[in-house]
Amino acid sequence: MSVDYAVIIGYLLGIAAVGWWGKRRARSTSDFLVAGRRLGPGMYTGTMAAVVIGGASTIGGVRLGYTYGLSGAWMVFAIGFGLLALSIGFSARIARLRVYTVADMLSLRYGDSASIISGLVMWIYTLMLAVTSTIAYATVFDVLFDVPRWAAVIIGGTIVVGYSALGGMWSITLTDMVQFVVKSIGVLVVLLPAAVVKAGGFAQLSAQLPDSYLSFGSIGGESIFTYVLIYTFGMLIGQDIWQRVFTARSDKVASWGGTVAGLYCLVYALAGAVIGMATKILHPDLADADSAFATIVKSTLPTGVKGLVLAAALSAMMSTASGALIASATVVNNDIWHRLRALGGRTAHPRTGDDHDEVASNRAAIIILGVVSIALACLLDDVLAALTVAYNLLVGGLLVPILGGLLWKRGNLPGALAAMTAGSVTVIALMAAEGMLANEPIYYGLAVSLVAYVAVSLTTRPTETHVLEQWRRRLAGQATTDLDDSPTTQSKTAVTSL
Repeated sequence: MSVDYAVIIGYLLGIAAVGWWGKRRARSTSDFLVAGRRLGPGMYTGTMAAVVIGGASTIGGVRLGYTYGLSGAWMVFAIGFGLLALSIGFSARIARLRVYTVADMLSLRYGDSASIISGLVMWIYTLMLAVTSTIAYATVFDVLFDVPRWAAVIIGGTIVVGYSALGGMWSITLTDMVQFVVKSIGVLVVLLPAAVVKAGGFAQLSAQLPDSYLSFGSIGGESIFTYVLIYTFGMLIGQDIWQRVFTARSDKVASWGGTVAGLYCLVYALAGAVIGMATKILHPDLADADSAFATIVKSTLPTGVKGLVLAAALSAMMSTASGALIASATVVNNDIWHRLRALGGRTAHPRTGDDHDEVASNRAAIIILGVVSIALACLLDDVLAALTVAYNLLVGGLLVPILGGLLWKRGNLPGALAAMTAGSVTVIALMAAEGMLANEPIYYGLAVSLVAYVAVSLTTRPTETHVLEQWRRRLAGQATTDLDDSPTTQSKTAVTSL
């Protein structure tokens, strides 16, 4: 066991060192928030795959495989499908906008009034996403090591907050690349074949498990449909995902790199389900299905290798946690705080101030929200429930106005505000009435949001011509200036990524 501790400690120290190294590159707001928009296909693919495959996908994916068999892959399948849809259909246009946040996009499309409400909804989503990834630390440490749950949350959370605050997106990108490699080796190359062999091979999986475990539909059509609504559409509009799209050095990198990352998600989904099935054979009576991942690691792998796979699980959790944390901080600092101050006449637009001050304020936001996420993670314990709440709010409140803005030119600001408000209120009310894991909140939330968007847009004045013209120019990549890439804020560091 001491060898496993050494492996984990070495890994965590290495991640902290990589994060510190990334601090040297965070010289401007663009560097800190979107890695200077300089990521090539290799780094972009790795960091995108790392951020979407997190603790919920790893721990939750194995849990669903343990409970339902192959159909347990549908949650992570839905994430992969969403990333593929984003990369093939939208990422090139999103990258050409050259903004920081989803609210910036809504401001360009509808006008600045759309940003605060969307920022509030997006902030709740990104914060809950950070919390779910932080919760996942405890599910691993509780089984493998005699570490109290709160201690695991605080240790892991402190490391994530530390390297995220140091170098922002550059530190997160560099650590994500390490985490992507460790996760791929630990889960796909080591744990998957070891678990299958320990369970007796694929023949024994077929022979010993119920027939329902070998069907991709046994989890139920309603559950599959809900996963697609929540996670596939959530991938299209999440700030944590868009912020990675903004890091691509070109729209082609965003499109092709994201497509490869989406295909990786499909492979990872199937691997998690199969690992869960093997765990069901070896440990059929676990009291808590969330412990399936840690249990199979503990019972199957030798000392040292066990530490590597635990590091892989931590990689998955830390990648999503760091991505969600910087996304939450970006939304709070740029979409809520600065805009509220501007409404009060206390400051100008956030892009016009001193760039060093902007980096400092974003760094402070990461630290503050990191402490909040750690505290919430100590109080909550259901990863999938918290993740469902986050995606319900995101999709129910923002899917319609975002996709409507990209696809329907008649949509306008009153319609967008009505859709955000009606969808969010409906989702919250139905989660309170039907339960957080009920399917009705997202169904009715989306329906109400769509009706409000179309009805209000058609009965009010269209978006002003000059706003739509600026929007078209940005979508076509014809903007003469960027929100972040002005000569005063452009980093002088010439870095060419993979």
